[in-house]
Amino acid sequence: MIRTGETICAPATGKGGAIAIIRISGPQSVAICGKIFFPSDIKIRLDEQKGYSIVYGEIRAADDVIDEVLVSIFRAPHSYTGEDSIEISCHASGYIQQKILELLVRNGAVAAQPGEFTQRAFLNGKMDLSQAEAVADLIASESEKAHRIAISQMRGIFSDEISILRADLLHFASLIELELDFGEEDVKFADKNQLREIVLKVLTITKELTSSFSLGNVIKNGVPVVITGKPNTGKSTLLNLLLKDEKAIVSEIPGTTRDYIEDTVVIEGILYRFIDTAGLRETVDILENLGIDRTYKKINEASVILLVADVNEGLTALDETLGDLRRQQTSLDRKLIILVNKIDNDINNKREEFCDKPILNSNEQLLFISAKTGSGIEELKSELGELAGSNLVQEENIIITNIRHYEALSKVTESLERVLSGLDEKIPEDLIAIDVRQAIHFLGEISGEITTDEILGNIFRNFCIGK
Repeated sequence: MIRTGETICAPATGKGGAIAIIRISGPQSVAICGKIFFPSDIKIRLDEQKGYSIVYGEIRAADDVIDEVLVSIFRAPHSYTGEDSIEISCHASGYIQQKILELLVRNGAVAAQPGEFTQRAFLNGKMDLSQAEAVADLIASESEKAHRIAISQMRGIFSDEISILRADLLHFASLIELELDFGEEDVKFADKNQLREIVLKVLTITKELTSSFSLGNVIKNGVPVVITGKPNTGKSTLLNLLLKDEKAIVSEIPGTTRDYIEDTVVIEGILYRFIDTAGLRETVDILENLGIDRTYKKINEASVILLVADVNEGLTALDETLGDLRRQQTSLDRKLIILVNKIDNDINNKREEFCDKPILNSNEQLLFISAKTGSGIEELKSELGELAGSNLVQEENIIITNIRHYEALSKVTESLERVLSGLDEKIPEDLIAIDVRQAIHFLGEISGEITTDEILGNIFRNFCIGK
């Protein structure tokens, strides 16, 4: 629901800390705040203050002092929302925050909905829709790479690229429309070769952006990495080492892990979701078999599989596990890293067996580690970083992380491929113009130049309150 005429209020900070911020935005922000805020300098009038000024004073309910606060004033259009806005910095007591919000509502404000401040920033032209979505991504970012992508998109680098593509297509469409307007006079405004070059240029960029989504998605949501293998090969010890925490129970008793254990960690700026699973073996234990079934499910959902083997069990044991794992996978595209573990305790010099016999497919790799001592772990982390494409996330790269953008760009690609086919087959310009308009429409949906209340509702309801 869009309520541009109302003055909204909400807490802008989460729980914890010493200071909290109450945010107010709308045409009556200053007037409403002025009813409950009393400057320490009685000569100061809040409604006379310029933007970017801060006033110290008290929030009062009748004669009761609620808190000593700082009130920051932002004047339209020079505020986050583009409206007159106030930010009240108070102590972080839950009672104090609730009391201030009650006073604001009692004096004419309404409680803000999730994302309503950013929605107003979009509606007032402070940012386009893709930039607004990047605000939510920035708040949710848990790694350096996710933060870098979100801040880049919030600054408008992706938006600028979309604007350029849309301008090129609008130029293309205008030439076609001119030809249609003067069709009876056989006037030609469009050079078909030039039009083809424009479409090919836009199509190349949209395909590059679309293909970046697989990388952007794992950076945003974390790379799912399954740790699997036979019981007692050191899977749980490896998980604890990677997480630097005693997350999983380590025991010499086979079948200790009955269900998967999952946690996240950031390595070289990338978020990984490591999943320790039940050991792969034949067993009559019903609960353990349920855990093994879940192991195979997680394996088929993972981007990377870490297959842990005990060096002392030798190559034959690994071959059996590897063969079973290959049969259970629904796709062989995911990366498999075989970790020959316990090299610190290689009693029978079994390591040479693994080095001498080739056992790997093109998407498989063999590393030697000790989860107990940490040997080989840095090499593993480096390999994971390369698989996650951390070297591809540079300042100049535009990487999309939003499924809505991916779907819109896919539709743009489909429309432009029909345009190229139409040019090749020399179909009438009015039919080509339909596909061009569709591509322009879908690009406009990304930036918000073309949008609906339903789209806005779906986007902003996922924001936190106060943003």
